[in-house]
Amino acid sequence: MMQFQGYRRADGRVGTRNYVGVISSVVCANEVAEDIARQVDGAVSFTHHQGCCQTPLDLKRVNTVLIGLGSNPNLASVLLVSLGCESTAVQEVAAGIRACGKRVEIIGIQDCGGAARTRAEGTLIVQDLVSEACHIKAEPCPVSELVLGMKCGSSDTTQGLSATPAIGWLSDTLVEAGATTVLGEVTEFIGAEHIAARHAATPEVGAQILELVERMENRAKAVGCDMRGGQPTGGNIKGGLSTIEEKSLGAFAKAGTAPIQAVYEYGQKPTKKGLVVMDSPGREPEILTGLAAAGCTVIAFATGRGAPQGFPFVPVVKITGNARTWEKMRDHMDLSVAGVIDGSESLPQAGAKLLERVIEVASGARTRSELTGYTRAMDIYVLGPVI
Repeated sequence: MMQFQGYRRADGRVGTRNYVGVISSVVCANEVAEDIARQVDGAVSFTHHQGCCQTPLDLKRVNTVLIGLGSNPNLASVLLVSLGCESTAVQEVAAGIRACGKRVEIIGIQDCGGAARTRAEGTLIVQDLVSEACHIKAEPCPVSELVLGMKCGSSDTTQGLSATPAIGWLSDTLVEAGATTVLGEVTEFIGAEHIAARHAATPEVGAQILELVERMENRAKAVGCDMRGGQPTGGNIKGGLSTIEEKSLGAFAKAGTAPIQAVYEYGQKPTKKGLVVMDSPGREPEILTGLAAAGCTVIAFATGRGAPQGFPFVPVVKITGNARTWEKMRDHMDLSVAGVIDGSESLPQAGAKLLERVIEVASGARTRSELTGYTRAMDIYVLGPVI
């Protein structure tokens, strides 16, 4: 039985990291949250640009996503940093996180009397939380306890032939072992949605996939344009991808061959094992946040030209099939599967190599994005305007 060294939480889920999360409740508290986390080894911050002057629909989403982030099993406990006058329901967020058995503290900048006092008091709280977290020890856990997020970005022509199929092989292997794998990037279903629907375990799930794609297309149409010019991106086009359909066919290779068991909204925790789909855009700050809020404990990220982003408390394993990117972007890449392109290794060999690396990372090995600190530019996917 395949195993990794994980941290079992009170709600039964298993994390691959044991951080204390310092989570900003609103954009106005970002600097203080970052400063507090920076002062304490073992703490990480999550910041975003939401939480005030938004529609009720989006404020509800912010609350839900923050609860999901705080509940992620990679966090042992949480400090919520509030301004004090935001529209985020801070007490509701704290209660939602506490429901999974974690200690949650709240600190308010206006209540404390400014940023300097909040930093000082918050730092002492986080020191205490980290001291408690140090008593939690990793233990052997079956890979069925992993929740794998899947992502691709800065795509080129090598990606759909090597890195994304390797992730598909990884997903199939983990699903067969009883794990959950989460596929997002609905933008990159467009043109391949019929293939995605055929992957569905039931006709109802297939219909839900087609509905997600229609919703995504309608978002662009609502502002009087179509997807062209935004997808594929300028970098994708320079990498040799000419249409969104071409990009989608390569991106969807991450799904492997397993049936899609369910469709979830952005940041929603899956209740079914196996391969599932989560509504999300393709851009890194929003999809990585959504995967983390859904409870993903490790993320496999394929990149052709070299996307550097990681996430504050979920390790992101970067895979490339482009030999030039492996050489030029070496400080951001975790694994090369360029052998698939030059014929020196098969897809199953590349997938097995990726599985080995993911298990190492799940057991504590640090990714390149963790080593470089390239993890902070995150955000929450919202639907409406700032008002």
